[in-house]
Amino acid sequence: MHGTPWSSRVWKPLALALARRYHVFLFDNPGFGESPSEEEMCGESAPPMTQVKVLDADLERQSRAFAALYKEWDSMYMNWEPHVIAHDNGGLIALRAFSIHACQFASLCLIDVVATGPFGKPLFETVAENPQIFENLPHSVFEGILESYIRDAAYKPLSPETMQMLKWRWMVDDGQLAFVHHLCQANSRTTEDVEHFYWSIGSEIPVIIMWGEEDKWIPVETAERLGRSLRAKRVVRIEDAGHLIMYDQPEALAMELANWLISVNSRPLASLMPAPRY
Repeated sequence: MHGTPWSSRVWKPLALALARRYHVFLFDNPGFGESPSEEEMCGESAPPMTQVKVLDADLERQSRAFAALYKEWDSMYMNWEPHVIAHDNGGLIALRAFSIHACQFASLCLIDVVATGPFGKPLFETVAENPQIFENLPHSVFEGILESYIRDAAYKPLSPETMQMLKWRWMVDDGQLAFVHHLCQANSRTTEDVEHFYWSIGSEIPVIIMWGEEDKWIPVETAERLGRSLRAKRVVRIEDAGHLIMYDQPEALAMELANWLISVNSRPLASLMPAPRY
């Protein structure tokens, strides 16, 4: 599960590697990557993007969208219980899906996730206070801000190809307005209606937390606090990695994920499900 402002593409190399042994599912949340906006999916007429709506600031609607997708897969694969790997606010979507929407997981791996308050980044606050200014910025100026924002998530320099892949959704069509919209929502995000469930999750399913030591977006100290709240089996801190740990330390992350899946899954999912196609 990806976070914001990313897409499932951040997982593609790891997904292809894991697909040699497991059946892997990748998807883009509504409004991200190649998925249409929620309004388009629901057949509603989209509101003007200049009117910033607080409709999923706590990712409530994104969580419901995932829960619906989960139930569709559940009907196809006969009461499956997937191992869920989540990054950024994908972590909060996964936690809400499990604790509120009754989605059953075999295990949960949370990587540099949004899951506990307080929230807030200076850019979120600035954009939320002046959305119209950012919506109307010249395209080149917006691109510079976007690239700076993305670079801040990584500890190591990103290649031009990776930068292009990470920013492409927000540089086409209504991407600039959509990006401003997401930042305004992030500024008012809350976890109050789900955090009180955390204490029981670790007793129901195995939980592991992985974090980049150099994460500027969500400090690594958050990993320890979240680990205690969720009764996680392990908290792994990966050196020389920021928030985009899959680009800063892909080998270390792949090793930790492989070890985790082996430890919690005695029977590979590939033995239970049809082989994946790409």
